Amino acid sequence: MSVTITAADINKLRQSTGAGMLDCRKALTESNGDFEAAIDWLRKQGQKVAAKRSDREAKEGVVIAKTTADNTAGIVVCVSCETDFVSKNAEFVAFAQSIADAAVANNVKSVDELNEVAINGSKVAELINDKLAAIGEKIALRVERVDAPYVASYIHGANRMGVLVGFSKNAAEAGRDVAMQIAAMNPLAVDESAVAPETIAREREIAIEQIKAEGKPAEMAEKIAVGKINRFLKDNTLMAQPFVKDNAKSVADYLKSVDAELKVTEFKRVAVG
Repeated sequence: MSVTITAADINKLRQSTGAGMLDCRKALTESNGDFEAAIDWLRKQGQKVAAKRSDREAKEGVVIAKTTADNTAGIVVCVSCETDFVSKNAEFVAFAQSIADAAVANNVKSVDELNEVAINGSKVAELINDKLAAIGEKIALRVERVDAPYVASYIHGANRMGVLVGFSKNAAEAGRDVAMQIAAMNPLAVDESAVAPETIAREREIAIEQIKAEGKPAEMAEKIAVGKINRFLKDNTLMAQPFVKDNAKSVADYLKSVDAELKVTEFKRVAVG
């Protein structure tokens, strides 16, 4: 008795293995619809199915940061792979660019939404599986988004990193400079108020233990720890960091020099690896 093989069955096998559509149809037909047997059939045919790559990491890739035409939204898409040989391939870079373009054009807000977007008649999820099967490497998608009155984007180091920065108002002049600052200095948050309390508590505990290890009394350790925390916040919050183009001023000072009312609302920094 033959079993009807549905498009959903084929897609499920494709997503699990990365094999092509025709191969998946053939595998399911040969195995009479048995999913696990179909995977075995593909493997017996020499297919490097995705299941055999599940323990491998996609530490290379391409990062594309783009904004909408009106600069009120920005999306960073990272299409990761396993080797720099693939990530530097012009065809793979173009592949990542097409996905980022589709993400912006369709106003996506998550990886799940992006996977359902169609490019030339095929869903992104299907294109990813086709590419996985073609190059034999694990591929992963990451999507980050910023919405604000004005969003600036920046791509650093031959698509190795992408940055989005949201501003409270038009920041055509300052946008790129602040985005480059974030790329270079990797702040944890916009300012002290945006740093998670548990992060500050952890840094305080570490500081106190370091000071005690130096032989200083507990009451002194508490006071010295305050200074260490202040230094930590200066180094790791965007507004307090020295501005990379002029270390004599902070990023906050720089923004004030551009527009006293200009504020950074949020940012996203995505790097390969």
